[in-house]
Amino acid sequence: MVEKVYVTYNEVHKLCQASADRILNDFKPNLMIAIGGGGYVPARILRSFLKRPTAPNIPIQAIGLSLYEQLPSSNPSNPVEAPGTKVTRTQWLDLSSLEMANLVGKNILIVDEVDDTRTTLEYAVKELQKDVQTAADKLGTDEKTQFSIFVLHNKDKTKKGHLPKDMMDDERYLAARTVSDVWICYPWEATDIDEHDRLAASQAKY
Repeated sequence: MVEKVYVTYNEVHKLCQASADRILNDFKPNLMIAIGGGGYVPARILRSFLKRPTAPNIPIQAIGLSLYEQLPSSNPSNPVEAPGTKVTRTQWLDLSSLEMANLVGKNILIVDEVDDTRTTLEYAVKELQKDVQTAADKLGTDEKTQFSIFVLHNKDKTKKGHLPKDMMDDERYLAARTVSDVWICYPWEATDIDEHDRLAASQAKY
């Protein structure tokens, strides 16, 4: 049986807060790209901690990627999901607008909730790098765009996906917490938040 760990909004808030100084000082993001749906809430919370006096808020853009698939369960009210094998785009940046040009030369922080198999993160980085390079070529500029990654949780397991060597060597990857290979239940997935918080309070600290 899959072990489930319930994470509360307070815990998410504190993980973002604890990571903010490192992100601000080392990654220096001009822009965040949240991977939906798990990256939306962490990105918005993080933006508050990255805000500095007299500086504007860091813009957040969004992409949608899906990898998980629902598995048959003996209890329909308690479905189990597992990583799929193919990344599906459900939302992407508008390549025909100025949106891509605005990414060129920026420090971009990609935000997601969990690094499980790393397949989704690998896809996001590769495709964004490719699209930004296309935009840079059209602009006739060799300005460097630098990508970094922030996730709330990294699962301590063998990864199927791989991130660029320079990103890992430069430590432009940050997980607020590394956990064992458990199923993490985030509060934004709950249909009954009171029950979710009750389960979180009753579990052993992960």
